[in-house]
Amino acid sequence: MFKTRLLSGIVLVAAALVLLITGGEVLLAALCMISLVGMYELYRIYKMEQTLAAAIAYGATVLYYLDLYFQWIPHIMMYILGLLTVLLAVYVLAYPKYHASQIQALFFGVFYVAVMLSCIYQTRQMEKGAYIVWLIFLCSWGCDTCAYCVGVRFGKHKMSPVLSPKKSVEGAVGGLAGTFLLTALYGTVLQTQMDLTGAQVYLMAAISVAGGLISMIGDLAASAIKRNYEIKDYGNLIPGHGGILDRFDSVIFTAPIIYYLIKYLL
Repeated sequence: MFKTRLLSGIVLVAAALVLLITGGEVLLAALCMISLVGMYELYRIYKMEQTLAAAIAYGATVLYYLDLYFQWIPHIMMYILGLLTVLLAVYVLAYPKYHASQIQALFFGVFYVAVMLSCIYQTRQMEKGAYIVWLIFLCSWGCDTCAYCVGVRFGKHKMSPVLSPKKSVEGAVGGLAGTFLLTALYGTVLQTQMDLTGAQVYLMAAISVAGGLISMIGDLAASAIKRNYEIKDYGNLIPGHGGILDRFDSVIFTAPIIYYLIKYLL
């Protein structure tokens, strides 16, 4: 099991490296496909993954990603209201085929998975985005790794004993401290390429801490959904890791936080 998890983890990191370095249309298309798979995993919980209503949500996701490239829709609120109206129309016309909670889940899934993940692409498209985009994964996967290492060695106080009994307060603090140090090191090494002042390096490190904190919420939120529906993993696409949502649960939350904080603060 450990070998399987390690090998698939290496492949995952290699794929992330290629996609983030390449950027552009390749990254956009990959994120769209990852979003569709993640949505399928989420909708399967609600027994909606192969319904007409779900097909509309999948189509809305493809439209959203195309719009990121072509800029067809003048305002995001038009997209939100349009999607909600269409889903409610399907709910009414097909009544009582779908339950209200299922329609709500479809609407939620588009934003929880597709829109939030799209911030990876939007971050990559920013000025200096080729460097900044790595903060998303440093905050999520880096924070998680540091938290695990510190938690195994020093963890005594449970952070969320019911929801995730293995996570500790000490691990969380260690993860955030590790995120700050890793980002400060990253910013210092690439300070010239990113055209940052010393103060901006530490501001970027502080932003990463905020991202790391939010990544923990994302991780626990995904766990909470699984516990509500009594499932172990969202899927088995990634050997040893589960499904897309099992591996990207923290990234989903971190991506928009990093995108907006960097955009308006740095």
